[in-house]
Amino acid sequence: MRLRTASFPLALVVTLGLLASSPAQSDTLLGTVVGLADGDTVTVLDASSTQHRIRLAGIDAPEKKQDFGTRSRQSLSELVFQKPVKVEYTKTDRYGRIVGKVLVNSVDASLEQVKRGMAWHYKAYEREQSPVDRVLYAQVETDARRAHRGLWQDPSPIPPWDFRKMR
Repeated sequence: MRLRTASFPLALVVTLGLLASSPAQSDTLLGTVVGLADGDTVTVLDASSTQHRIRLAGIDAPEKKQDFGTRSRQSLSELVFQKPVKVEYTKTDRYGRIVGKVLVNSVDASLEQVKRGMAWHYKAYEREQSPVDRVLYAQVETDARRAHRGLWQDPSPIPPWDFRKMR
């Protein structure tokens, strides 16, 4: 079969683009959420009764003692507590937590927290997200800001990374 010269470079560019944008090979953890630390950290119990601390990828939620900290935790609890979840991950953080996308009934809990105005899209780590997630998280945060949902009711909410520095 002979390729047309005009379509070959395009096919090559498309293929290389897909390879470059595909995330690193991820691992999967299945279990039930049995605990919540705050609006972006949960504990998952797997089938072998092992507990795993999970830091939700792509977001940063208000700290417990920060405005909206309790409400953010309650929101995440409504989404995932005592529910079976699938965690897709590629890394652990410096505290030994798995950093991953938590899916409950195919709903991305991180994205839902941002959509509800209960977390920021954590742009400092957006390079670890897929290009699609990067754009999607940024857009839902913009929508939540415009609609003054959740923490965006405050005219100038303090991002958790700044709050942590002040403490």
